[in-house]
Amino acid sequence: MQFKDIYRTAQRPVLSVELFPPKTEKGWTNLRKELAHIMAHPVGFVSVTYGAGGSTRDNTLKLVKEVRDRYDVTTVPHFTCVGASRQAILDFVDRAIAEGAENLVALRGDPPRGQTEFIPAPDGFRYAYQLVAFLKAHYRDRLSLAVAGYPEGHIETRDLATSIEHLKMKVDAGADLVITQLFYDNADFFRFREMAVRAGITVPIVPGLLPITKYSQIDRITKLCGASIPTDLRKLLLSFEDGSPDQQMAGIAAAIDQAGELLENDVPGIHIFTLNNSLATAHMVEALGHYFE
Repeated sequence: MQFKDIYRTAQRPVLSVELFPPKTEKGWTNLRKELAHIMAHPVGFVSVTYGAGGSTRDNTLKLVKEVRDRYDVTTVPHFTCVGASRQAILDFVDRAIAEGAENLVALRGDPPRGQTEFIPAPDGFRYAYQLVAFLKAHYRDRLSLAVAGYPEGHIETRDLATSIEHLKMKVDAGADLVITQLFYDNADFFRFREMAVRAGITVPIVPGLLPITKYSQIDRITKLCGASIPTDLRKLLLSFEDGSPDQQMAGIAAAIDQAGELLENDVPGIHIFTLNNSLATAHMVEALGHYFE
């Protein structure tokens, strides 16, 4: 089922989750165990990340196919512009469609490690809206596209109004869905959504949530992507040993509260960045399951 149909026909908010392809056999074994717990819940779709420069290309499609075949759920590959020529884009997407994909998360991607500026590949694209336009021109209605939104502004474009302009370009180019980057203050999301609607963006805007189960890990991620952790939440989490069960439960409780407030304020669903760990997802769905079932 395509994104546009998933959200148009949904009677309740849509729960979706993001996975990443493991790099080792042990990682695959662990993920398969975690998947059994994650997929026990009413998941609307699963997205699978795509490593910088296509470094996980084969494993992205391998995981997409495995999840789809094993759980009969809509499963969606990501794709980034990093290191990708137009022909490389077509090769990947043709293969994904041949294996059953109807959707794609279309992203510009971050500069490779060691680079401070995004440099497009020869015959590639500098901006995500260009990728979206290219895909829609080539595949038309065969492919439904999701794009990223940035409630606190993009790390390279801290002005939120400019970020909204860029998002509108992606939607006008053919995106059917916006999934936001992680954030921890719902006021940032509500302001972002209000500005997006005023700008004429009418596609579903889904908040992306990353529960904090190890503070040091999420602190690194937020610094890389330009998101922030509210002072009160930071103080609470730092009152526990890093990664300890108490810190995990405090972070999960905060994620449940955050998701609950969002679901009470007419979001079309929530998208959980699982980091291939079912712990937080299971607790969140147990607490919030009445919204999804």
